[in-house]
Amino acid sequence: MTAFVRPLAGALAALGSLSLAAPAFAHHAMGGVTPSNAFEGFVSGLAHPVIGIDHLAFVVSVGVAAAFMARRLLSPLAFVGATLVGCMISVVGASLPLAELVITLSVVLVGGIVLSGRGVSAGLLTAIFAAAGVFHGAAYGEAIVGAETGPLLAYLLGFGAIQYGIAVAAGFVAATLAKGEGRKAVEPRLAGAMAAGVGFAFFVENVEGMMFA
Repeated sequence: MTAFVRPLAGALAALGSLSLAAPAFAHHAMGGVTPSNAFEGFVSGLAHPVIGIDHLAFVVSVGVAAAFMARRLLSPLAFVGATLVGCMISVVGASLPLAELVITLSVVLVGGIVLSGRGVSAGLLTAIFAAAGVFHGAAYGEAIVGAETGPLLAYLLGFGAIQYGIAVAAGFVAATLAKGEGRKAVEPRLAGAMAAGVGFAFFVENVEGMMFA
């Protein structure tokens, strides 16, 4: 756990601070308009995970954690595949209970893992990321509901490709930094506390929105 906690902590600290400026959990690359062709669908899929800082932070954390697993190029596929499943759940008209609350709690959970400083098995981490991925994907899938088959498939292709690319790139950077000498490491517990705090803030905001809606 120590091997990946420090670079993961740095990523969470940086992206966690950015998340404070992005309270929405699902941003729309097409300005709220459903893609009407394959090109629009692909561009929307590419842009969607990037403009949603909360989701981007989670994708980066998956990549950093996977960088220190035995199969660092295959592990992120569990998360990416789960987000595609989540997208299709929304596309077919189904919904997941308390999705936004679960998403915020997933951020709190990741922050809590870093904050604890305790070792977590690769299998458990993969399960956590896959479970969270279904909910993240369901939230983003709302942007493609009602699209024709062409734009839908193009969206899923772009959505999956950009997430995998970001995760692998983040893992490569983290692994490279971990091999460096004399670098000042970010205190993992402090970064974990920040990530958990950001997730908790979003959680409270969603709860208040439900209570006063």
